[in-house]
Amino acid sequence: MEQKNNNTTKDRTRPAHWADEAALKMIREKGEKDLYTCASGITPSGTVHIGNFREIISVDLVVRALRDMGKKVRFIYSWDDYDVFRKVPANMPKQEELAKYLRYPITMVPSPSADAENYARYNELNVERALPLVGIEPEYLYQAAKYRAGDYAGGMRIALEKKSDLKKILDKFRDDEHKIQGQWWPVSVFCEKCNKDETGIDDWDGDLNLLSYSCSACGYKDTVDLREAKSVKLLWRVDWPMRWAHEKVDFEPAGKEHHSPGGSFDTASVISREIYGWEAPSSFKYDFISLKGNKGKMSSSKGDVVDLAEVLKVYTPELARYIFTGTRPNVEFTISFDLDVIKIYEDYDKCERIALKLEAAKDEQTFLREKRIYELSQVNTDAEGKTLPLALTPYQVPFRHLCNLIQIADCDIDRALAALAKEGNPPLPEQIATLKARAECARYWIEEYAPDEFCFRLKAAGSDISPALDAAEKAAVRSLRDKVINNIESFADDKECSTAIYKVAEEEGMEGKALFRAAYQALIGKDQGPRLASFLRTINKERLLEILAGY
Repeated sequence: MEQKNNNTTKDRTRPAHWADEAALKMIREKGEKDLYTCASGITPSGTVHIGNFREIISVDLVVRALRDMGKKVRFIYSWDDYDVFRKVPANMPKQEELAKYLRYPITMVPSPSADAENYARYNELNVERALPLVGIEPEYLYQAAKYRAGDYAGGMRIALEKKSDLKKILDKFRDDEHKIQGQWWPVSVFCEKCNKDETGIDDWDGDLNLLSYSCSACGYKDTVDLREAKSVKLLWRVDWPMRWAHEKVDFEPAGKEHHSPGGSFDTASVISREIYGWEAPSSFKYDFISLKGNKGKMSSSKGDVVDLAEVLKVYTPELARYIFTGTRPNVEFTISFDLDVIKIYEDYDKCERIALKLEAAKDEQTFLREKRIYELSQVNTDAEGKTLPLALTPYQVPFRHLCNLIQIADCDIDRALAALAKEGNPPLPEQIATLKARAECARYWIEEYAPDEFCFRLKAAGSDISPALDAAEKAAVRSLRDKVINNIESFADDKECSTAIYKVAEEEGMEGKALFRAAYQALIGKDQGPRLASFLRTINKERLLEILAGY
């Protein structure tokens, strides 16, 4: 289905999506440029969780909006892998081994697995392998390599030369109790003998670019040339604005703790302008994400996290994008793995139908909003990074129904999809891949996360009569088998089948609810299950008769 893309600076006077608003705001603040740089980044000190992903995809959505407007954009993602290894996260393997490297730079901590050269790279690879699956492929910058290559030697020299000015700026945003006391330096050093950061700066010879330090951990002392040093880096509050200037960053969001009044973003903005001569990037704050049932935000250092790879086992890539695309960044929300999963799939399907004009929106504004959310939720882009129109209308099957089919098929996806094809609306061959991907997510959710009351397994053929049923209930099951299931193909729809079920209940002198319970006990050994009429019409007739043969 062809979709015209009208996302231009001229005609998008009333943006349909917050990413378009942010893109236009950035253009107003930075002016027309040949190239815009959008940035994100994190320290890979532990599992990069789905809360961290919120910043990554927020930048990606603004990048997409800019590219859809015809702008050229550089999307950089900085791995702050020259930071200190302060704590072993609880979810990491080899706890005792990792603990030996506390206070080292994280690039010098050994990897928990053989497929990465160090601890930082281990955490980076987990992200770099997952991001392309949701259509995100930034340019990665590795800060340890850039510092050791001398790329930031000039930025460090400026900070050392203007350390008094830096101190005044930092103190301006602190109360009296937290102002910097005594001698202060804007750089830190990893000891070149023991590799720890437990060092102090002794002297700085600006004329010769020489920095002297001593280590309190091992007693080592040394003097290094800043232009060639492999172990010196800026303190984080200075490093961040220095890199804005170095990379010419035009846009970078930050978490609400950084965007609090007088917080690190305010400090960095002044440092960037007054020390490095670069206006701070356009920005917005994003809120925390929590896991449903957990208190507070996720923490990589504590290890109580879920990462993007795990989310993609439950939600297809488009759904994973949709969760974030459809929520403004400044709204806190939870990532859910309970029955809310069904609702999220239903919401996405409704958005898709509205966007493709398969379902009417309540008004034009709603249509434009849903269409834009849907566009930005798609994974595929062209060579310039613009959102591609859909070549084929996706095949929709309600997630709840798909889950029921999979359970009826004993979690065999091919059997479940074969049953779906028999329902009278088979998918086209080109639609099978995306349908199977959704089915894989449904199966994983059933096996790992779905509540017990949602899950079921059909009894085997020739199963014993349920001991939970009395004589009247057994008779009712027998009547249901003979009068409804034996004629199941004669019912035109679920409503007609449901009428027949209630008629059996009436004939047996029991309420419909009691018959339902008896039927579920006979078929799946539970008091409740999927809607009975639809359930019976979905299951193979011969299989039902075999299960109930003993009645």
